[in-house]
Amino acid sequence: MPIYEYICEQCGNEFELLVFKSDEPQCPQCGAKDPKKKMSSFGFSVGYKFTSSSSGQGSSCATCGSSNCSSCS
Repeated sequence: MPIYEYICEQCGNEFELLVFKSDEPQCPQCGAKDPKKKMSSFGFSVGYKFTSSSSGQGSSCATCGSSNCSSCS
C-alpha cells in the first residue's frame, strides 16, 4: 500500500494519500478528482539513483554508481 504525495491544481493543497490499486485520488480539501502526483523526496533522501533505461549501460549501484556492487562491500 504505497503512500503518494499529491498537489491539487485547483486549490493548491499538497497532501499525502495511501492509494490502493483501484483507488482514484481525490483532494481532501476541495474534492477535486485529478490531483497531480509529485516527485517524492524519499527517493532522493535515501540515495537512490535514477538511470535511463535507454542508456544501454544497465543498472547501477545506488551507493557508488558501479555496475558491480561487490566494490561497495
